[in-house]
Formats: sequence, C-alpha cells, structure tokens
Amino acid sequence: MKIFQWLKLPELRRADDLDSRALTLLHKGIILRKQFIKRLYRDWYGAFKKTADDFPGGAYIELGSGGGFLKQVIKRVATSDILFLPGTDLNFSAFSMPFKEGSVSCFFMLDVLHHVNDPAALFKEMGRCLKNGGKIIMIEPANTLWARFVWKYLHPEDFDPSTGWGLGAGSDPLRCANSAIPWIIFSRDRKKFEKDFPGLKVSNVRYHTPLRYLGGGGIGMRQILPSFSYNIVKAAEFILSPFNAFLGMFMTVEIEKSSVKNENG
Repeated sequence: MKIFQWLKLPELRRADDLDSRALTLLHKGIILRKQFIKRLYRDWYGAFKKTADDFPGGAYIELGSGGGFLKQVIKRVATSDILFLPGTDLNFSAFSMPFKEGSVSCFFMLDVLHHVNDPAALFKEMGRCLKNGGKIIMIEPANTLWARFVWKYLHPEDFDPSTGWGLGAGSDPLRCANSAIPWIIFSRDRKKFEKDFPGLKVSNVRYHTPLRYLGGGGIGMRQILPSFSYNIVKAAEFILSPFNAFLGMFMTVEIEKSSVKNENG
C-alpha cells in the first residue's frame, strides 16, 4: 500500500475535495504534462481519424471530451461534455442531444462508456442521431486475462463483470465507473445488445495496448517508464499483438448504423 501511495500523483491525493469540473481540468493538465500518456492519446486519436476518413457527410461529435484534445487531431470534430469546460464546443446530456435525427456522421468516445449511468439510453439516443452508415467509435477498458488483473488490482476504478449495464441513477459520471461495462455489453450480453438495438451493428472489436497505458502510469499514477522509451514499448506491443486477445488492456469497438430501423428509436 505504501508503494501505491508513493506512485499516486501528489495533486490527486486531495482529489476528493475537488468538484467534478476542477477534477476534470486537473486530469487535462496531467494528460498534457505526462508525455507518455499524451503520446498514447495522440496515437488513439490518430486511429479515430483513420477509421473516420470514409464516413458519410455529417457532424463529427466527441462525447465526454473531458480533459482530452481530439480537436487537435480531427479539426472538424465538435467536442462536448456534460460539464462546462474551457475549450469545449458543446454542453449537453448524452441522453438528450441537440441534434436532428440522422444528422451525425460519427460519435467518438474515449474511456466514456464505463462512466455512463444508463448505456441503453445512450445507445438509443446515438441511434436516433446517427446517419445511415454513420458510426460510433469508442476505446474502452478490455477484460482480457492481463487487463482483468490490472483493472481489478492496480486501478482505482471498480471492475465488476457480474453486474448489469449501468451504474445507477444519481451516480457521479466522473467519480463512478465500472471498467467491465464495455465487456459486459459487447461480449457477455452481445445478443441482448443486438436484439435491443437491431439498427446498430457491431462491425469490429479489436483488443490492443497491453503496456503503454500502464507504463505511463495512467491518469492517476506517476509515469513508471521514461518518456524516451515510448517507441520501444510501442514496438514491444506490436511484437505481442498476436496475443492481444489475452494481453490487451483496451478494446476499440466500432458500431455502424444500418438501414434497419432501430426499435428503440
């Protein structure tokens, strides 16, 4: 326990005294300062951009932008959050978005779904807003053999694969989370998702990034590896990629809206 206390960033030791807005701004400063994590975010954003290149014309929306910087990589994206944050384009609840039906080309989400109180309501609203052929692209915690150990024993957020989809009404979306929710929805309950949302097709699930997030200390811990080692660790991940189904700490999920009418909206 003393080791974990030492590894925890000093500025986060009093995080319980901060409101959600102040904590988000603190996270933003940490992401931009920690070069390992900043480069990892840039790589993830680059993957978002590459996947999004062939989308139909329409709005690009990032949900739960928080402390991120996707707009630096995808210029046309509109950033959004439930909190009023400097530099964020839009503020709204993800359960009631200010977009016309069929007007959004893509929703981007980075580490957002496992903080959502009611994922079913979120998918219903995204299904309403998406154009036919539009996509939802998200990067979320995985539930592989290695990831399960890290999220359960080395990470402060809850990881409970036995629960339902959501967190419960009234949960603080920033401070409350279940990192297993993406696995619950897209693996354990995949048939339920397909039944409840027939117009949203899961087109790809890819596991990746077994080392870099941990090497960078994530958001809450000190950076474990020196910044100059980033490309070395990235190369090691490439070598290990055939084993990502067992080692990947994260999963990229792509969901495409088809012409089949979504019974939930």
